[in-house]
Amino acid sequence: MFFRLLNSTFAFKFNSKQYMKDNCKAFLAKPFFHDYRTLLGLWLLLPIIGAIMKLHSCNNFLIFKYVFWHAWNGTSLYAFYPEEFADCNHYGPFFSLVIAPFAVMPLFVGLLLWLIALSMFLYIAIRKSQFTKYQQLFILWFCAHELLTALYMQQFNIAIAAIILLTYYCIEKEHDWWAAFFIMFGTFVKLYGIVGLAFFFFSKHKKEFVCALLFWTFVMFVAPMVFHGYNYIVGQYHEWYESLSAKNADNMFGGGTNISLIGMVRKITHCASFSDLWIILPGLLMFGIPYLRFSQYKNMAFRQTLLASVLMFVVLFSTGSESSGYIIPFVGIVIWYTAAPWQRTSWDVALLVFAFILSSLSPSDLFPAYIRKEWVQPYALKALPVTLIWLKLCFEMYTKDYAAKSIR
Repeated sequence: MFFRLLNSTFAFKFNSKQYMKDNCKAFLAKPFFHDYRTLLGLWLLLPIIGAIMKLHSCNNFLIFKYVFWHAWNGTSLYAFYPEEFADCNHYGPFFSLVIAPFAVMPLFVGLLLWLIALSMFLYIAIRKSQFTKYQQLFILWFCAHELLTALYMQQFNIAIAAIILLTYYCIEKEHDWWAAFFIMFGTFVKLYGIVGLAFFFFSKHKKEFVCALLFWTFVMFVAPMVFHGYNYIVGQYHEWYESLSAKNADNMFGGGTNISLIGMVRKITHCASFSDLWIILPGLLMFGIPYLRFSQYKNMAFRQTLLASVLMFVVLFSTGSESSGYIIPFVGIVIWYTAAPWQRTSWDVALLVFAFILSSLSPSDLFPAYIRKEWVQPYALKALPVTLIWLKLCFEMYTKDYAAKSIR
């Protein structure tokens, strides 16, 4: 009697679990979740929400806006202007041309269009990619909350994610001149774009690629001089270097910055005596080892996984990483999960959920405030799930065969 009751209980639990699972699958299978128009509407709505919520506290956009006006007036782009905004600018002189159309508009209009431009730039980059529809839908849904977090900060990180994706796409399509354009565009604004050189070995026209890099370097270096003069712009490049050097030193234990693997190690250990190179050099070695697997280059899944590694690496190993920059590795997390030509395990799903809860939700009011203020922020734990996923990604790239297989 006891065993019958026990079997009945287990059968009921199993059937209930399967019933809930089937209902969940049926709900997610509705056309609403698979229609690009739904996601386009969502990715247009989020910047509108961001602009309305941040209209009276859009400090970063004010910094960007005045980059143009300070360049126009011939004043320093990197000095402190407390009467205009808090903090100071850390973007390159070329950015004065990028932000110009938004800077000349009334504040709310410029802010709104800037956020829409950032959101649509990444949306188009995802849609233009060679990802399957399943991958694109997964990225657009999974990264929506992280996109909103980045939009609140009005920063260029959203565009950096798009630039890296488009660089990879152009290399895949053998549009090396455009790949070089995106690399230098990102580099001359925020340096992060330089990681696009990671795809150099996948280029089939390496000489043309190098020539294109030199051409776009010259164009973007000279372009601000056409409007603001040679001496002024050269002086601003020197100030930019000094600004970035000072910021790197300030970021060591900064609460809102250095949310990276480097920052997490420093903040947990409270140690300032060691050099960042003790973390960066092993990271570079781990990142570079997959390039030795030449036989895997022909597999798209392998190349996509390397793209995912680049998207995570650029934030994990930068002392300037901020919460708003995690839109970059979050795109990489989905690519890592979906590119593999083998069945993902429950541990992989757990890592995905862990990343969404701790990395994406932790800055929001949906996350317990005590844990956020006492643990996540002081110790840069937002970087923890991304670090674990990147380490697993590296192990897979060292050992797995990425040849296409038929999986569900």
